[in-house]
Amino acid sequence: MPAADDIAKIIEQEKALVFDAFDEAAAFELGSALRARALADSLPINIDIRLWDRPLFYAAMPGSRSSNQDWARRKINAVRHFLKPSYRLFLEQGGKDQVIAAHHGLPATDYIFAGGAFPIRVRNAGVIGAVAISGLPSREDHNSVVAVLADLLGADGASLALGPE
Repeated sequence: MPAADDIAKIIEQEKALVFDAFDEAAAFELGSALRARALADSLPINIDIRLWDRPLFYAAMPGSRSSNQDWARRKINAVRHFLKPSYRLFLEQGGKDQVIAAHHGLPATDYIFAGGAFPIRVRNAGVIGAVAISGLPSREDHNSVVAVLADLLGADGASLALGPE
């Protein structure tokens, strides 16, 4: 699927995957759903959910690595700065390099354009935080988060999913 089609689909995901409210209980429900999926599918991922002022949920699954925690942090930083999913940022940068372009003036040690972080958007409030997973290839990280968000929010996950690469 061409990058322009993927970007359009991700924008559609952003519009559809909006919470009416989001708090500690919602973060636990989302994190638990991501963890259950990871356990069921033996996904070696880290899960990180945070509001801009504090972390709300974290889990490291069997097979994940310590570097996954740092990748999730850097993806969340990119979402916070640009208010877009990290995979969309990767595609908008050309889809070839995960390192943030120098013209953004942001350090690569703190920001990365790689799939897996998605904004937590609340109706009538905007983006208040992010959910991230790390441990799979970028597109799979992104699709995993979107699938769980869609299920949790009652959206049609199949119509929102990115097609094969």
